[in-house]
Amino acid sequence: MSDLFDAVSGLPLSIESTDRTRRDRDTSSGFVRTTTTFRLSGPDAEGTTHTGRGEDVTYDTEDHDALADAPAFDLEGEYTFASFSERLDDIDLFPTKDPERETGYHYRRWALESAGLDLALRQNDRSLGEAVGRDPDPIRFVASMRLGDPPTTDRLNAMRDEYPDAEFKLDPTPDWDADLIEAVAATDAVRILDLKGLYEGTEVDVEPDPDLYARLVDAFPDAVIEDPALTSETRPLFDGEEGRISWDYPITGVESVEDLPFEPRWLNVKPSRFGTVQSLFETIEWAEARGVQLYGGGQFELGVGRDHIQLLAALFYPDGPNDVAPGGYNDPEVRTGLPTSPLDAPAHSVGLSWD
Repeated sequence: MSDLFDAVSGLPLSIESTDRTRRDRDTSSGFVRTTTTFRLSGPDAEGTTHTGRGEDVTYDTEDHDALADAPAFDLEGEYTFASFSERLDDIDLFPTKDPERETGYHYRRWALESAGLDLALRQNDRSLGEAVGRDPDPIRFVASMRLGDPPTTDRLNAMRDEYPDAEFKLDPTPDWDADLIEAVAATDAVRILDLKGLYEGTEVDVEPDPDLYARLVDAFPDAVIEDPALTSETRPLFDGEEGRISWDYPITGVESVEDLPFEPRWLNVKPSRFGTVQSLFETIEWAEARGVQLYGGGQFELGVGRDHIQLLAALFYPDGPNDVAPGGYNDPEVRTGLPTSPLDAPAHSVGLSWD
């Protein structure tokens, strides 16, 4: 059992009602993002009603459409947080249709788990930091983007003009030519290159390209290389560079980390990929015990999910190149006046609140 999970597992939790709302928003990556926020409400010991929230970041709009036609989940009752998590084992989270992708199960489960934890903390007048005995710190963050089709440095340069000290997580594609790679590398602002070599059946799949991989490894000697596809042609390119490789897409818990080709030095922690709070906390502890460097990842959250990933970063991996920038950095046009890195540390507010 995780010490971190032990710290929250016994929190009393009372649920009297459930509700959900949907959001849609254009993004800088050229698609409309849809998410659903779950709200769980119930009284504390003195009878004051509180509400906990969690965001379902399932990517396929069809899954949110189907949810709109589904009845509310039967979650009313008295629990500890641990028994609430166990109750979710018995709930059909996709009652009207199977999700478009298997990842949807974890994404929706995390939405409900985070809403339950938020509510349990609020009903017990505690912040997550107080519950686990950690103080939040200021968060270093990177801005994540693709460079368009065809790729250019236009958006990157516009972002750097507005925010000269910004750091970046970029998604290289095979049409990055030598001139583009040279121009991007010259900024000395790229901290992570996400090769997206492990995705299957999505709009962002990138087939492994040994020539591209070789050029990136050489041009960005200090950047973390995320999710390369290790094939007979690409694996030798990383000989001696294993300490720069990070993993994101396959990471859903300790077992998935132990199944990697070699013990990692970096992991991208996207809470929604883990499904349960227990799995997330166990993986954080596994990494801390082995000196694995962590950084947070985002899923184009539109609502409270953004606060949650930022709070978790502030408590557990504040100094990493966290892909948890304020949502304005994902807008199609570069905005002015956004908060810059590092974000100020949040207060010890109740629940999973940021403020």
